[in-house]
Amino acid sequence: MSREYPIIAVTGSSGAGTTTVRRSFERMFLREDVHAAVVDGDAFHRYTRDDLHRIFREEPERKDELSHFAVEANLLDRLEGLFIEYGEHGTGTFRHYIHAEDKQKIEAGCRVGTFTEWQSLPCGTDLLFYEGLHGGLVTENYDIARHVDLLVGVAPTMNLEWIQKIDRDTKLRGYSQEAVIDTILGRMNDYVRYIQPQFSRTHINFQRVPTVDTSNPFEVQDIPTDSESFVVIRFRDPSTVDFPWLLAMIKDAFMTRPHTLVVPGARMSLAMELILAPLVRHLLSQRRFR
Repeated sequence: MSREYPIIAVTGSSGAGTTTVRRSFERMFLREDVHAAVVDGDAFHRYTRDDLHRIFREEPERKDELSHFAVEANLLDRLEGLFIEYGEHGTGTFRHYIHAEDKQKIEAGCRVGTFTEWQSLPCGTDLLFYEGLHGGLVTENYDIARHVDLLVGVAPTMNLEWIQKIDRDTKLRGYSQEAVIDTILGRMNDYVRYIQPQFSRTHINFQRVPTVDTSNPFEVQDIPTDSESFVVIRFRDPSTVDFPWLLAMIKDAFMTRPHTLVVPGARMSLAMELILAPLVRHLLSQRRFR
């Protein structure tokens, strides 16, 4: 049964490219005149950057336990509560986590690695859009995935994901390459435990696969360009997809399995528009108005 207030979630690891997908959705929302309440998953981290540094200094054995992927390091009760409240009433509370690239918030006096105050979502939105680490999470205590009407996964090949994270965190966030590699290795257990299983629950997965050598992701190198990659798109329910139309609309696209479409990396944005826009329209057309 359709809900009055749909929820769309884009889930993937840090550095996976979820922000690229988010921008595609935002362009689509603008073109389709969709008023979305946009929520960043980082806002549901439990600790500020200073909090984590203090904990690791006093209890170094907890460093691997409190990666951003881990349940213990996030306010997942608040995230699930937001999804429940929005789905039922179109309301809820959220906040922002300040990154180094958030120039406007920093200029307004916010410190990197801290949170803004909790605030109410804007009134009168058509849907909730979430981008973060846990949009499809299911654990013994939480089932966030069941509240999501459209769950999109972004999962580049592992080496490419690491290259993208190293590039972003060194160039935009000021970390050393050694520190980023330590973070990647330290949270690998949480990645396998909490992040990867979500991609079996998504309605659609977008996986970028490079066509250049990325065999050593820890060697300093440029991120493969769109033209140096393909995007593998997997649909959970292929019966709802018009594959002949997509193949006709996306030049050089081809299928590898009954549920899998492959497109050139340079046409990823086009593929997202063609695939996701009809799904958004369908969600909104099915809303139950009281």
